[in-house]
Amino acid sequence: MKRRELMLATLVSPLLAAAPLTAQALDGTALLRQVDRNLEPESYEMYRKLINVEPDGTKKEFVLFSVKKGRDKVAALFLSPASDKGRATLRQGDNMWLYIPNVGKPVRITSLQSVTGGIFNNADILRVDYTEEYDVTSAEEQADANVLTLKAKTGAVAYDKLVMRVDKKLVLPLAIECFAASGMLVKTLRFKDIKDFGGGIRRPATVETDSPLHKGYLSVMLYSQLKKRVVADEVFTVNYLSRLEELRK
Repeated sequence: MKRRELMLATLVSPLLAAAPLTAQALDGTALLRQVDRNLEPESYEMYRKLINVEPDGTKKEFVLFSVKKGRDKVAALFLSPASDKGRATLRQGDNMWLYIPNVGKPVRITSLQSVTGGIFNNADILRVDYTEEYDVTSAEEQADANVLTLKAKTGAVAYDKLVMRVDKKLVLPLAIECFAASGMLVKTLRFKDIKDFGGGIRRPATVETDSPLHKGYLSVMLYSQLKKRVVADEVFTVNYLSRLEELRK
């Protein structure tokens, strides 16, 4: 009997010893969900300034008012420059539209195009939750950050793979490397200037991006007045794009 008990103890002990390590394994999907919510509420309104900087230092600036509802519906209205004022964009999941005053029916646009002409593409400007577009394929805890590798759920997503470095304490991205399906690095997003926006929202106020495909060019996104807001479903329809200004009154 004693011999049998000794054999059982020998078999069970390694399993018990390994249990704490398994329990402590980094849950990448849960971490990514927290990143989404820390970056912004599920439903909100905000203002942004987008600045495109050319190699010679020339700058072009845009100011946008944006609203989001749920995980995958976003609409944005151009407030300046004067040449773009009144333009509006809409995203419903993988589908995107651009409305131009006096042109008529909104036209379809793609995630890889850019309505501002800089390094930020439409997927960056009309960003939905990362968990909506990507699956976590690996999660690694490093000394200075947690690193998530994300794989696009469908071919309609702007980037095939993301490598996201996440601040351990704040659970906010520090940098995201964006890759094409070929494995080529398309751009790097860098998150800076942590700001308290109120209402429990504390996130980077600045996102910068550059690309090895466009050397010398830089695009910057500055966030302001980000706050929670419940918005009606009808706002996220093509028929409402011409009325987005009403949300600012």
